[in-house]
Amino acid sequence: MTRFNKTLTLLGALLLSSTSLAISAKAGEHDGQQLYPLLSYRTGPYASSGIPQWAGIRDYITYVNDHGGVDGVKIFVQECETAYTLERGFECYERYKNGYDGAPVAILMGTSSGFDVAASEKIRADKVPLVTNAGGREDAVDGSVFPYQFPLLFDYWTESSIVIDYIAKQLGGYDKLKGQKIATVYHDSGYGRDTIEPLATLAKKYGFEDIEIPVPHPGEQQQAQWQQIKQAGVDWVFFRAWGVMTPVGIKTAARVGFPADHIIGDIWSGSEEDVRPAGAAAKGYLAVSVFPSGTDFKVSQILKKDVIDAGKGDLKDQSKFGSVYYNAGLVTAIIYTEALRAGHKKFGNHPLTSEQGQWALEHLDITPARIAELGATGLLSPLQVTPSDHEGNPAAKIVQWDGKDWQAKTDWLNGDRALFHDAIYAKAAAYAKEKSLAPREASTN
Repeated sequence: MTRFNKTLTLLGALLLSSTSLAISAKAGEHDGQQLYPLLSYRTGPYASSGIPQWAGIRDYITYVNDHGGVDGVKIFVQECETAYTLERGFECYERYKNGYDGAPVAILMGTSSGFDVAASEKIRADKVPLVTNAGGREDAVDGSVFPYQFPLLFDYWTESSIVIDYIAKQLGGYDKLKGQKIATVYHDSGYGRDTIEPLATLAKKYGFEDIEIPVPHPGEQQQAQWQQIKQAGVDWVFFRAWGVMTPVGIKTAARVGFPADHIIGDIWSGSEEDVRPAGAAAKGYLAVSVFPSGTDFKVSQILKKDVIDAGKGDLKDQSKFGSVYYNAGLVTAIIYTEALRAGHKKFGNHPLTSEQGQWALEHLDITPARIAELGATGLLSPLQVTPSDHEGNPAAKIVQWDGKDWQAKTDWLNGDRALFHDAIYAKAAAYAKEKSLAPREASTN
C-alpha cells in the first residue's frame, strides 16, 4: 500500500549514507526481554487505518505477556511515531535496530510498504529481518536475493489472479472470460501500478479486455473515470484504491449506475473505514480480504475477556474491535510470536538476535492444526516459509459488504501463483544484477 514516488530512491540513499542514530543494545531494565519496535502512525492522513492495527498488535502481546510470554520470554513493545513518512520511519528504525534498554531486536514487523522498498539496502547491511504482511516488494519473495525481507501472506500479483478467478467462477468458467471487459481503476502510484503487468498476462491467457484507468492521488475526483467505465460497457471493475479514494469511487460508481456487486476492491480498499462513508452505495461491494473481520474467532473471544473487558486494551473506540484493521494487527502479532517460537526451538528459550530471527522466519511453518490451537481458524491462512520462498502460501478471501458487516463469499483462495513465478523471480535476478549482488545459496543458510 505504498504511497511514495520517485523520491524513494533518493531518500533511501541519503539515509543509508547518514550518520547512524542507533542506540546500541546494552544491559538495562528490559534485559531478558524481546524488543518489538512498533513503527506506528497514530497521526497523519492514514491514522484511521493505523490506530486499530496497533491495538490488535498490543492487545495480543499483552495477552501473551500476561500468560508468561513466548516460551517464558516477555515482549517489550517500544512504539515510535512515524506519521507514515519515510524520514520518521528511518529515524525510528535507526533508534531501535540494535535493541533498546537490554532488549534485542529479532524481527522488525514493517508497517509501510514504502519503507520496505526504501530500506532494502539498509536492512541488508544491518542484517535486520523485515516482515511486511500483505505488502512490500513482490521480488523479495526470492530469499536468495533478499535474505532479510519477508513479504508474507500475500502479493498484488496473486491478488490479480484471485480477482480473475472469482469473476470466472461467477460467469461459469474461465472460458466465459473471453470478450469480457475488466477495468482496473488504480491509485496512480507504485502500489496502484503494481498489477498492470500480471493483469496483462492474465488477459492474454484468458482473452478478456484489460482496461487500465489511473486516478491521481488522493482520488477525490473520479467522475471522468467512472463515466469512461460506463461508456465503455465495462463488465467488472478491480478497484485498487487507498484512503479517501475508496468511498469516493464507490459513491461515484453509484451515481453513474455501475453496480457495486461488480466492483472488487483491493485488500487496502476493503475495510469498514472504506465502505461506511459511502453509505447505501456500498451495499453489495466486494473486496479481497487477507484479514477477515469479525469477533467470533476463538482468539478474539479470549482477547475480549482477558484484555478488553479487563481494562488492559489499547483500543479506545470499542466499535473497532474485530474490524479489518484490528484483525490485521492481531494477525501480525500472531505471526510475530509464532516466529519467535520457531526460533526458540532452534536456539533456546531466550531473546533472539536478528540473525536468529532471520533463521526463524525462514523456517516458519504455521499449519492448520497450529492455527486451530491458537483459536485463529478462518482468521489466518496457513503459512510456510523457506529460505528460497519468503512469502509462504499467499491466500485471500473474497468478502462482500451487506450494509453493516463483511460477509465471506469464499474460503481461502490461492490464485495462480505458478503463472507469475518466473516473472517475479526474474525481477529479483534483475535487481541482484543491478546491485552486483551474488545470490545466496539456500544450502548456506
